Amino acid sequence: MWTRYFLLVLLFFIASCSDEAGRRTVDFSQTIPTDQPVAKTAEPDTLRVAVGAMVSPKETLSYYQQLLELIGGRLGKRVELVQRKTYREVNDLLGKGEIDLAFICSGPYAATMDNPFELIATPEIGGSHFYQAYLIVNEKGTFNNLEDLKGHTFAFTDPDSNTGCVVPLYWLAKMGERPETFFRQVIYTYSHDNSIIAVAKGMVDGASVDGLVWDYFNKRNPALTSSTRIIRKSDHYGIPPLVASNRLPEDVKGRVRNLLFSLHNHDEGKKILDQLMIDRFVEPQDNWYDSIRQMQKSRDAPRS
Repeated sequence: MWTRYFLLVLLFFIASCSDEAGRRTVDFSQTIPTDQPVAKTAEPDTLRVAVGAMVSPKETLSYYQQLLELIGGRLGKRVELVQRKTYREVNDLLGKGEIDLAFICSGPYAATMDNPFELIATPEIGGSHFYQAYLIVNEKGTFNNLEDLKGHTFAFTDPDSNTGCVVPLYWLAKMGERPETFFRQVIYTYSHDNSIIAVAKGMVDGASVDGLVWDYFNKRNPALTSSTRIIRKSDHYGIPPLVASNRLPEDVKGRVRNLLFSLHNHDEGKKILDQLMIDRFVEPQDNWYDSIRQMQKSRDAPRS
């Protein structure tokens, strides 16, 4: 039902904007009614945790809820799941101390100066703590590289997303191009799920998405990915981490770390991790995200 509504909204948008070049935003969140609670400082016995809208497919949120409830139960705390559409909103809440923990994108982590948060843990997936961006097109299309998409439509996810925006902008910059002149139309979907759907249904010609999300769908729900084709993969970057607000007490951070690092050794924890396609959580290193910082600097450097 929601897919049909999504398509109607997107068709209306593209039809109404087909004669305009430049950047547009498609707010796909309108297709799924959700409550947006007002953030506030949590009670001492409550952990407020945010899961970025694009870090993982929407269908995994119930598994994240189970994971957080497991952590809360072990810590003797009530867990409140907070959702926001953009990474910037999540970062703002972290900075204000209005949430305690958050699964955020690698891009915002690498880009934020004087971080109001610190690394807690990073998922290890398929034996690696690195991931890639996938440049995808419709399976029936004739596009074979980024250059072929010149003059066509393209979907970014969030302006701060590493794989959904920073990487393709970097690719364009290396070509001496900018999205507003290279593509005929640019939209922002605010979800890797929605970008995959848009390409699969032929609503846009191409998109850059989180390879982990594409791989998740390809294994668990291949109906969509089978209608897309990967034409380019990026370099490897540090997987999106779990971070904690600097205002969270050190003893709580330590207990969360210890719990996450041992989850894969317990039946209940391993079952949840398997559903998320996560092998285990490992201790992250800040230098895993240096390649993103270098890419961001290179992309933003002025060109003569």
